[in-house]
Order: sequence, then C-alpha cells, then structure tokens
Amino acid sequence: MNHYFQQASFLQSATTRKTLPPEGGLEIAFAGRSNAGKSSVINVVCSQKSLARTSKTPGRTQLINFFRLTDGHFLVDLPGYGYAKVPEAVKLEWHKFIESYLMERNTLRGLVLVMDIRHPLTEYDQAMLGWAHGRRLPVHVLLNKADKLSRGAAGNVLLTVRKELEGLGGISVQTFSALNKQGLDECWAVAEAWLGR
Repeated sequence: MNHYFQQASFLQSATTRKTLPPEGGLEIAFAGRSNAGKSSVINVVCSQKSLARTSKTPGRTQLINFFRLTDGHFLVDLPGYGYAKVPEAVKLEWHKFIESYLMERNTLRGLVLVMDIRHPLTEYDQAMLGWAHGRRLPVHVLLNKADKLSRGAAGNVLLTVRKELEGLGGISVQTFSALNKQGLDECWAVAEAWLGR
C-alpha cells in the first residue's frame, strides 16, 4: 500500500475551462476509453474503493475530476468516451474540453493512458498520444485487464505496443491489472517520479 496516494481526496469537478481549479500543485491526468477500466485503476492506485466512480455502464465520467494529494499535487480523472450514450454534440464538447486541458494546463506533468490490453491503440488512444506528443508531455501506458490474458499473450501485446510507440519518445508501457493489482508498484514509481517525490 502506498500511503501517499492512499490519502488522495476528491476536490472538485470541472465542466468547462472556467470551472477548472486554479493552477497550483503538479498534476497527473488519467485518461482512457470508456471501457478500459480507468476508474478502477485510479481506485487501485489510491488504495480506495470508491474515490473514482466506477459503473457497469461505460462512459459515466463526464467531468474532469480533481483529487488532491496531501502535498498539494493532484490526480486528475479525464472523461472517457466511446461507449457513452450521449449525443455527438456532447461528445464534441468533451473532446474540445479535454484537448484544451491537455494542451494548456501548465501544471500537468504526465498522462497515464489506460488501455484494455485486448484492444490497445484505439483511435481514441492515438488521439490522446498525439496531443501529448504535441506538447512533449510524458505518457505512461497501462495495458489494463492483463488478468484476462495468459502471461505469454500479455507479454506479446506489451512488446507489440512498445514497438509501435518507440518512435514517439517520452512514452513508457507496462502491463497492469486493476483486478489483482499486477504492476501497481511500477505505476506508483512512475507517478512519484513525475511529482518529484
């Protein structure tokens, strides 16, 4: 258990650029397609059961949610979309809001991109990687749901994704399982390094 992340607490949600909290401490953003298990990942990273809302209906996170750490830094939960049953106009607004946050937030230090290991590098994932690359933001890819594959199959996906992304620079990739906490120590180490701990 990591007591630093365990002490994360909900601060506020933002729906527009005007409702974002003032820039203060450093921020790590978590992003992922609606069915990648992002909320479960955040809860496991913070050793809490319901810090980030999980749902059997993918796409419930429609806000940017800020979780404060004890030293004034933040973990940020970005809206997942793809399966969310909302009008296209709403999805477009989410898209613009997420893009403005990723491109303009000066305190953002890194992006944890959660992918379903069985369906990595979707169009949404590629868009997130493109935004991050555009502003030279480090990305740590979590190939979540590794428990759904054999060790050999998970290892093959890991190698394939690493090879696919090696030319972009500033991207690290690991296998992860929010269900059995596989890869948790590695994820903590990356997040702590980004926050200067």
